[in-house]
Amino acid sequence: MSKKKIIIIGGGFGGIAAAKMFRGRKDVEVLLIDKRNHHVFQPLLYQVATSSLTPSDIAYPLRSTFKNTLNVRVIMGNVVNVDHDAKKVILKSGLEYPFDYLIIAAGARHSYFGNDEWGKYAFGLKTIKDALTIRERMLFSFERAERAENAEERNKHLTFVIVGGGPTGVEMAGAIAEIARQTMIKDFRQINPKDTRIILVEFAPRLLQVYPESLSERARQDLEKMGVTVWLNKAVTKIEKDLIHFGEESMQTANIIWAAGNQASPLIKVTTQRINRIGQAIVNPDFTILESDSVFCIGDCAEMTDANGVRVPGVAPAAAQAGRYVGKQILGELNGKLRVPFKYTDKGSMATIGKARAVAAVGPFKFTGFVAWLMWSLVHVWYLIDFRSKFFVMYSWMWNFLTQHRSVRLIVTLRDREMQ
Repeated sequence: MSKKKIIIIGGGFGGIAAAKMFRGRKDVEVLLIDKRNHHVFQPLLYQVATSSLTPSDIAYPLRSTFKNTLNVRVIMGNVVNVDHDAKKVILKSGLEYPFDYLIIAAGARHSYFGNDEWGKYAFGLKTIKDALTIRERMLFSFERAERAENAEERNKHLTFVIVGGGPTGVEMAGAIAEIARQTMIKDFRQINPKDTRIILVEFAPRLLQVYPESLSERARQDLEKMGVTVWLNKAVTKIEKDLIHFGEESMQTANIIWAAGNQASPLIKVTTQRINRIGQAIVNPDFTILESDSVFCIGDCAEMTDANGVRVPGVAPAAAQAGRYVGKQILGELNGKLRVPFKYTDKGSMATIGKARAVAAVGPFKFTGFVAWLMWSLVHVWYLIDFRSKFFVMYSWMWNFLTQHRSVRLIVTLRDREMQ
């Protein structure tokens, strides 16, 4: 009997969850393809960007994840096309791999809503590289502020604008406020903590739109207590070097962090014609695309309304649920069973704001403050892949909590010529 070939594109939460469903199966061969050789725990990327954690704390080699799973092969590659007729994927290098089933879990990148030129000055947060870029530019700004010869130059480097009031924006704003007002500022001589401005800009009338309104308001209040200025109902109209515009208003800043939107992987556009405005595949109730019942899109790649009429969110737990579900449907089909529609289980929403500050909604229950922060911490450690990461993340958090000290503060990629 020939083995069924299953290709999974993307080593995120959805891709890994799907691959694990086929462990030990002698009737299938799984090929996992990713542009990188590691899985990244994206919910904690902002902590790498703000000097709390190192990349190795939240990233883990994909090959190590499946080192004992003989029927799962991992390769690095960039899939650029899917041939539905020949049932094969095509890599940028020209290599081709045939499949019986294809699971696309290629994730998303930040979207500038048609203003891609803004990306040169406003930095998104989706990869380890993004996090390190933001971290070094932030540290670099403090160095520039320390040696600035006038107040205007100093203020430009001490102004941080975060665009987007979702979980990433809220968490980044809170973390930067802690660094600027409590941690790093003690190491400098010419910088006054009161001169540091952290501004969180949101187009909508409130932060954390998918959260209950009371939690959105609590998040706003906590951020303002920490020294963050929250601007609601404010739209960014243009971004230039060291300058951000809001209609007729503008502000000088050397630090713009973009957390305002996502765009699905460009692979989706060449895989299916049924997509939404942000490039996600509008999938069937079993996550298959319009053109094929053997090609699935999950996670940030897909727009899905489940069998109960619930819109499946683009968060890590939902992607993992989708991965397990698709794996189960494929295995069931190989055993002669019919597919059943997907039903999403909402495990709640959580966002941390700062030390002992967070908001959480779990079913009908709402939590704030230290209790929500503790819940957030335990849940995020639980979802980390390996024991080493769990241990070091917990240790780092405990150390930061007790000492307010962040030691991951090296500038290694910005060159001396940029300090001229």
